[in-house]
Amino acid sequence: MSTPISDEAPVPTPPAPAAVAYIAALDVGTTCVRCFVLDEKCLVKGSAVDEVELLNPQPGFFEIEPECLWRKIVNVITLAIRGKYAKLTPAQITCLTISTQRCTFLTWNHETEEYYHNFITWKDLRAHELVDQWNSSWTKRSMNSVSFALYLVTRQPRFLAGSVLKLMNGQALHENKARVELLDSWILHKLRSGNGKNTNVEHITDVTSSTATGLYDPFTLSWSPFISWLFGFDTKILPRVVDNGYKDFGHVHPAAFGPGWDNTSIPIAASLSDQAASMWGSQCFKKNDVKVTMGTGAFLNLNTGSKCRAATSGMYPLVAWQMKNNSKSQGGVYCIEGAAHDFGTVVTWAQSCELFKKPDETALIAKSVPDTNGVFFMPAFSGLGPPVNDYRSASGFIGLTPSTTKAHMVRALLESIVFRLVQLIDATEKETSQKLKVIRVNGGVSRNDFVCQFLADLSGLKVERDENTESSIMGATFMAGINHGIWKNFEDLKCFRKVERVFEPRLNVYEKVIERMDKWCGAIDRFSEWY
Repeated sequence: MSTPISDEAPVPTPPAPAAVAYIAALDVGTTCVRCFVLDEKCLVKGSAVDEVELLNPQPGFFEIEPECLWRKIVNVITLAIRGKYAKLTPAQITCLTISTQRCTFLTWNHETEEYYHNFITWKDLRAHELVDQWNSSWTKRSMNSVSFALYLVTRQPRFLAGSVLKLMNGQALHENKARVELLDSWILHKLRSGNGKNTNVEHITDVTSSTATGLYDPFTLSWSPFISWLFGFDTKILPRVVDNGYKDFGHVHPAAFGPGWDNTSIPIAASLSDQAASMWGSQCFKKNDVKVTMGTGAFLNLNTGSKCRAATSGMYPLVAWQMKNNSKSQGGVYCIEGAAHDFGTVVTWAQSCELFKKPDETALIAKSVPDTNGVFFMPAFSGLGPPVNDYRSASGFIGLTPSTTKAHMVRALLESIVFRLVQLIDATEKETSQKLKVIRVNGGVSRNDFVCQFLADLSGLKVERDENTESSIMGATFMAGINHGIWKNFEDLKCFRKVERVFEPRLNVYEKVIERMDKWCGAIDRFSEWY
């Protein structure tokens, strides 16, 4: 019997639903360790946060015990993936991405896992005396002079940068008997080796972490031979520098997280420093885009495009990111950076002194008075960075009178950190010979309306505040998504950045606020060279 022929078109079998891409973004900062799991729409599916235990064994010493930090890293990744919100398995994670604080290092024997000391963080001040000795040494001054002479002959900017080189805390590395790890290279080793199960994994660091140390020359893209000669250690103890689109970051070893973790190797799609991640999070992809991260410290980064620019005011030329192995990206991109290391720390200190109960109260407190009643504050717990460059400066109030109230003091605190930002903006404009138009701000302190509006008024620039405060997490996620093929290019990322508010400069108050800044600048000499 023949099969009847139907005149109806056959019903096609529906395709299986595409698997959702999930990116686990790890961010290891100064105050906390965080992991967020996001899908391809950049919606947060799960997250976990733990505090970093910052050790302070002596005044000016800031350390992190490595194995304690590792346990926290394992904990936040596990909770973010398997917790009550995401409820995912490791096999469902498409890739992992890493963002880390910079200039934090340790020395160890990676084969025996013997640590010669704790992590020395970027906040640590113990090398200041050594730094001062080197900065005033005949050797360093000679190197500066030779560099400037070479610049006059060649006009190559790398020699101009060398002519004003000053040594900072993160550059005092002397140990040459062990492997030196930056924070990112140590985390990569622990993840890829299965927490020491395989000691033969490649010793690598990403270019944005290495360039911030001052040991890596952004002009030649190599560990500086000048620094190696000056300090007398072999650069072989340092990790090999790779770009942010490195194809051999490999996978997370299944044993990295210990018992109870299934036999899944998660691809590592990106590794980059916190400020590079923040630039990506604010989508500063074009030349002259600028962002300010307002966290523990404040960091201004201006995208200078495909050429590395020398800076002479204390600003630093850095590699913003490099993705030369990724044909869909721009390749090498540079930036100049300026930092005010006491930003969020000033707010935290003032809270500990009971000037207010919660940081989110400070905007209303500051607005409750028309000015500071002649009171100024110098935010210099870590000295004053560029363009002042006085690392012996003291912090303190000046101009207190019997009529001074807590509100005046709180306003003076908030104004002072904005004064430091405007100094960085002015230095950036002088270095680049251009007038900025818009500043993109992110970080916890950026939620303070008074700070953002005062910044707009004083700088004369529009201040854009992103809706999402997690700029480092978002930036690391964006880069991993590009590297792993979840998104094709920068255009695909535009829909994920939403501006929550724009603060317009009020021209009618400019003369008053610039007069206050001029008086504050005059107070700098009162606190200068105190220590």
